[in-house]
Amino acid sequence: QLQASGGGLVQTGGSLRLSCAVSGIPFSILDMGWYRQGPGKQRDVVAHITTNGTTNYGDSLKGRFTISRDNTKNTVWLQMNSLKPEDSAVYYCNTRLLGTQFWGQGTLVTVSS
Repeated sequence: QLQASGGGLVQTGGSLRLSCAVSGIPFSILDMGWYRQGPGKQRDVVAHITTNGTTNYGDSLKGRFTISRDNTKNTVWLQMNSLKPEDSAVYYCNTRLLGTQFWGQGTLVTVSS
């Protein structure tokens, strides 16, 4: 299971740190990702981190967002800085194991202007 948390209401320019705790799946062998889905929009990739820590980011997010992981805590984080209203969305953590995708329940981020 994936349990996401850390969302909330923040002003433009503010920061939030999302967490995703993984249980029941061997975390250290998993590539992990964060996705987001705004109102009326498709779900898009935000960031991705491999088992060895290689990271990738969605368009224009690198530099503001940072994904990290701690295999001893079975947790992946998404640090979001300089937030903009267009970053408002439900954020989901994600992984895939043996062809099956696993999604967290989503955590809502709202950035006020």
